Order: sequence, then C-alpha cells, then structure tokens
Amino acid sequence: MSTLSQDASLLHVGLRDDISIYELSDKELCNRYFVISAPGTRRLMASPEVIGYDSYLSMLPPTEAALRHLYPGGTEKAIDILTILRGGLNYPVEEACYKCGIRVQDIHFVSCERIIEDHIITGLEIKYEKLRVKKDCTLVIGDIIATGDTLKLCLDQVVDRFRRRGGSIRKIIFFTIGGTRAIDLMEKSTRKIRKVFPEFEGFECFFYEGIFTVYEDAGVSGINIPDIDFGWKGGAVAPEFRRYVLEHPYSILEKCIIYDGGARRYEIPVHFREALEYWEGLWGRAAQIDPHRLVGEKLGYDTPLSYADWCSLNHFSEIRSDGLRILWEEETRLLEQSPSLSIESIALQRINAINTILQQYE
Repeated sequence: MSTLSQDASLLHVGLRDDISIYELSDKELCNRYFVISAPGTRRLMASPEVIGYDSYLSMLPPTEAALRHLYPGGTEKAIDILTILRGGLNYPVEEACYKCGIRVQDIHFVSCERIIEDHIITGLEIKYEKLRVKKDCTLVIGDIIATGDTLKLCLDQVVDRFRRRGGSIRKIIFFTIGGTRAIDLMEKSTRKIRKVFPEFEGFECFFYEGIFTVYEDAGVSGINIPDIDFGWKGGAVAPEFRRYVLEHPYSILEKCIIYDGGARRYEIPVHFREALEYWEGLWGRAAQIDPHRLVGEKLGYDTPLSYADWCSLNHFSEIRSDGLRILWEEETRLLEQSPSLSIESIALQRINAINTILQQYE
C-alpha cells in the first residue's frame, strides 16, 4: 500500500495535555491505526537538531498518552516489550508503561541487520534473538517503518518461535515513525498470525505525527532516496504537524521527517553529516530546482485546491475544527508564494547552522 484509500479518514478521538489522538477510519481495515501529535514529536520530526536523549524524551509524553487512551482504567495489567535492535531502543515504551502503571513482564530482543555486498544492500539477516515464549502474550513494539522489510522478517521469526515452543500472541501494540506500507504489512500479518494463533486480536498501531508515504524516486530535488525518505502525498499527516512545519520555514524543505533514527540517538556525528549532505546537495542543485514544484511535492499537491478537496486529499473530512480552514489558507498562500522562494539561501543557512553544531561532536 503506497497511499491510503480515498475512503480513509482521520477521526479526532482524544486530547490530553496538548496531545491530539486521531483514529483512522476505513471499513476495509481489520486493525486499529492511530495518529498521535504532541509538541515534542512535532519538534523532533521537523528538525534534525533534536538529538540524543532529547529525541527519546520527545516521544515519552505521546507514548504515555497513547497507552492511557487504550487502557483508560488501567485494564491492562501486564505486557511484554519486543525491542527490534537498534531502532527500537529510541522508543520510550518501558518508561511509558511504568508511568501508566502497566507491568512489563519481559523484554525480548531481535537484532536484524543488513547484508551488504560490494556496498550494496542485498538482504536482511537476524543475528541475535532473546525470546521468552509464553501463552496469551501482548507485545509492545516501537520501530521506524519505511518499507517494512525489517518488521516483516522479525515478526515471522517471533511468530515461528512462539508457535514452535507452545506459546501464543494475543495482541501487538506498535509505535512508529512510519509510512503507509506499515498498514499493508500489518493487515497481511494479521491474517497470517491468525492462521497460527486464531485468538490473535490484531494490531493497535500509533503513528507519531502522521501516516507518511515514502518517495518512489529521487523527487523534484533529484536527491531523495526511494523507499527511505518520507513524504506527505498520499498519507494522513496530523493538522498540528502540518501547522508546525509552516511555522518553521526551512522545515518544509527538509529531506524527510526523521533521517536515520539510530544515528540521531547513538551516532550523532553520523546523523549531522547525513543532514549536512542533504542540504549541501540541495544547495548545489538549487539553480536546477523549481521551487514551486518542490514545495508542491512537500505539501502533497502542486495546484491550489478548494477547501473541500484539500480536506478530502488529506483525509480530514471527518475532523471538525475551525483551525483547519486557517491551515488550508496558509498552505494555499505558501504554494502561491513558492516561486519566489530562494532554495539556495535557505540551504546555505541550514549548512552554516549544522556545521556549527557538528563542530561540537568532532
């Protein structure tokens, strides 16, 4: 699934401490999918400057809010955490469970690594696992999902181990900075898992700030990475995140909304060099890039839309908010003014800012 269906719509189902929770409504889906938007994750996903422990802390309030939404009366007494190394370490699942009074019985680990031959990724391989198999297990997982290949391999491994050793899985709660392909994967995985464990209830998946899509090619800039870099077109991005990006001018031109999750937490110089490489690439190609087409690509549409069409395109038709019309007006104004945007000037500002930060880590 590269884009959401036209019938899919976000429904606002909760608000807690400036944290909005939306549920995706689509009668064709068998699992539950949510978008959760919070001040910390808006900042995290719009700016590569949020690094290290701060990136972890930014996700803690919305993760806790999500668990409280699922279990408002503390009905879930115990869960297990499955950590997919290393990206899963970025997600504050254990601490959020503690704050919600949910007991963590076990923490399982699966390490999935890329197979690289002659500098080309040729596949994936599970190098390490620690699984304590039991019956009627609720697994909580946090990980980035772009293509979903890593998650698919890890889920197949875990289900197989539980089956072989007499265990069973009741439910999977997933937290992700991820894209629409996660939905396709989870829908297919649910059908497969139910053949092994008929009592499997399915997935409850929370997307931070939006259900994004991935680039299928190098994009208008010519430097985006297919199947890795996230975009908005065809997805469902929280209105709060769209508004935050518009309030921070350079953010609309960011490479993607996360870069590499592991590097920005544990290999900070690597993360900043990746961010710098992108902005240098954009600066070097600025004269060849049509700013109107680039902004349109980032917004998910390149011609002005009516308010109704804009709501339909972004899956907002079921959201009742006066602020939506204001957001539509602001995006329309940005699109109309985009031909005068100086990509070279913005890129140069970002290069100087990132170089200044990078000096602290080298």
